[in-house]
Amino acid sequence: MESDSNKTGKREGALTKEELDKELITVRAKISCPKCKTEKIFKNQFKHSDLELMVVSLKVFDWLTCSKCGEILKLDLEFNI
Repeated sequence: MESDSNKTGKREGALTKEELDKELITVRAKISCPKCKTEKIFKNQFKHSDLELMVVSLKVFDWLTCSKCGEILKLDLEFNI
């Protein structure tokens, strides 16, 4: 027997694209070296409920040094909430 969730194509508890977009925090991290001007950009998305994962990821950047000159790297963040 077919359930209603199969007829509509939506699983029970599943989020729509609009709901999922509202739940995600988009983060763009720009890591640069103030001495030799090396630059890298990373992007990631986190759910509001997984905010702890983002905090742990950011703490890793706290001690990173440049592989070319050894200078402590600068971290700039852009959030789209």
